[in-house]
Amino acid sequence: MKKKFLLTPGPTPVPERVLLKMSEPIIHHRHPEFREILAEVREGLKYLFQTKNEVLIFASSGTGAMEGAVANTLSRGDRVLVVRGGKFGERWAEISSAYGLEVDNIDVEWGEAVSVEQIKERLGKDSYKAILIQASETSTGVKHPVKEIAELVADTDTLLIVDGITAVGVFPIPFDEWKLDVLVTGSQKALMLPPGLSFACLSEKAWKACERSDLPKYYFDFKKERKNLENNQTSYTPAISLIVGLREALKMIKETGLEKIFDETAKMARATREAMIALGLELFAPRSPSEACTAVKAPQGIDSQKLVKLMREKYGFTIAGGQGKAKGKIFRIAHMGYISKYELIACISALEEALLELGYQLELGAGVKRAMEILAD
Repeated sequence: MKKKFLLTPGPTPVPERVLLKMSEPIIHHRHPEFREILAEVREGLKYLFQTKNEVLIFASSGTGAMEGAVANTLSRGDRVLVVRGGKFGERWAEISSAYGLEVDNIDVEWGEAVSVEQIKERLGKDSYKAILIQASETSTGVKHPVKEIAELVADTDTLLIVDGITAVGVFPIPFDEWKLDVLVTGSQKALMLPPGLSFACLSEKAWKACERSDLPKYYFDFKKERKNLENNQTSYTPAISLIVGLREALKMIKETGLEKIFDETAKMARATREAMIALGLELFAPRSPSEACTAVKAPQGIDSQKLVKLMREKYGFTIAGGQGKAKGKIFRIAHMGYISKYELIACISALEEALLELGYQLELGAGVKRAMEILAD
């Protein structure tokens, strides 16, 4: 029997104490017991997002919160600027187009981050109701300069709508301090839960935009959801067991502390990148890497999908391949949430064996050695 390890950038492993909480008998979502749980969760989410504002909760994947962000803050015919530098940047454009918005794209080479100058140049030429961007582009392992872009639009009418699905709880992205307008995330990343919950936090500027929005919305009605949350209720039947698990996961995050989580995640990210370099591999996003996951180019002549399959079926390690135009060209290793440094070291060890088996010449142990040097520091 093989022990299985999950090191994908979503879903990520779920801690045992969270699983145990979710396995408890179901409770009714309109009873006082659940209202108490929801009250705790509301405060925990504010801590996680580093905000005084309400964080909305929906039963959906992160894409639901992305769609809700568009449908609630924008109106028919609004012009938006979308940074397309990966699969999920493309998703912002697709959602915006589906709602009839006028979409201008900044197409960034996959593996690269958008520059602040590119944004500034577009803002100088046209006016936009919103800029839509990823803080961490999961498909490429790229981190975009969200803080600097926020500074460009903080005192304007332009909203900054940020996909933080592999950013919140991974690296610092303080909502209030950076003056972001909308920040969304999902449960199956750094929050250490199964897929099924999405979250959205809005600034006062964004809530004013919600008052003007004329796009259709029903389930993802942010105003309705905020009103109910203020009474520790949800508008519709919530994912009860996931929210019970969320309370436990948020307790774990508070016990460790965001600062320590950010530091440890950054160290594991650096260890992974340097381990890959020690193996003679090329990083896919060397100039602006995200701490959420490391994207690596497959060696010449090796299909990354075959490598991912071998890692999973023979060695018991599930990592991710490339998506879209990067399919077969890259593989991705996550180091966020409930992934320990020892699991990471074991994954690198298995990767070395798998690469050797596929014909790639390397010095066995070189990647493990470099990772251990960093993680032991």
